[in-house]
Amino acid sequence: MSQQAPPPAGQGQYENQFIERFTHIKTKMLLELHKVIIGQDQVIELLMAAMFARGHCLVVGVPGLAKTLMISTLARVLHLKFNRIQFTPDLMPSDITGTDVLEENAATGKRGFRFVRGPVFANIVLADEINRTPPKTQSALLQAMQEFQVTAGGQTYPLELPFFVLATQNPVEQEGTYPLPEAQLDRFMFMVNIGYPSKKEERSIVRRTTMDLEGEPEAILTSADIITVQKVLRKLPVSDHVVDYAVSLARATRPKEQGTPAFINEWLTWGAGPRAAQYLVLGAKAYAVLHGRLNVSCDDVRAVAKPVLRHRIFTNFNADAEGVGPDQVIDKLLEQVAEAGEREHTEAAK
Repeated sequence: MSQQAPPPAGQGQYENQFIERFTHIKTKMLLELHKVIIGQDQVIELLMAAMFARGHCLVVGVPGLAKTLMISTLARVLHLKFNRIQFTPDLMPSDITGTDVLEENAATGKRGFRFVRGPVFANIVLADEINRTPPKTQSALLQAMQEFQVTAGGQTYPLELPFFVLATQNPVEQEGTYPLPEAQLDRFMFMVNIGYPSKKEERSIVRRTTMDLEGEPEAILTSADIITVQKVLRKLPVSDHVVDYAVSLARATRPKEQGTPAFINEWLTWGAGPRAAQYLVLGAKAYAVLHGRLNVSCDDVRAVAKPVLRHRIFTNFNADAEGVGPDQVIDKLLEQVAEAGEREHTEAAK
């Protein structure tokens, strides 16, 4: 389906200037990122979309695909505070959020507690190999990701905005890993899968990493720039037609609901909640802006459907036995769930 036409030139000069400036900044960011990262354009685009939509990302890929390098390079392209947390089985919640320490005042001799902030107090937090720590520690990020604040010792401490959590995870089941709880998974706007590079890209990777060819990326965006884009996205209007389509997609993933496709009842044990429709719309907004448009269409919703839904639907034994994964389910869902009025238009054309 073709994209909607852009708004008339006279409708908003400010909007047109914003798109021109944003497109220029996006191009500069990609140039700086590609000084270090080869390929992975779609992955980089999803990371940028989540950041501008005020969401968080779970990046999944086998070892050696530069997940950590990609995220740390993104942080270097931004004028933001960056902290990396290496998740291990012995990591405690206080190692992430911070802890109260007992101190003595040298002048008065009195003792008191002082809160020492943990690594979560940053603009970009890399939760490296998040599935290598128990759920108790994983849940330490829940409040920060949802409310942008941390509670410790009965006190609540706000986080500096923008705040963006990027977690990495290896998909291969290994000894010493813990699956993320559903509540934790639902906090991530996108689950981004990283695949193997093409032969040409892999050749470039080998040449660059075995010789002194790596460039130094320069910082492009400030926190104020990112917050401005986030505000524009939140104010960007979306038609009821697009919202209804996003809601229909999310509701169609729920087994045993009225109107649910038969294959959903056959393959899924659990579907997506209301947060999925919210992120489908926000993701579609970010995708449209990243492609130089301020009008959002159902095509934009379809473009972000997989990263939004794949970690919110849970396949059952039937699907596993047939070799059907979440992405295959979403592909079939996109084929069967029509936009409002689309089915009637198709039948009339026949």
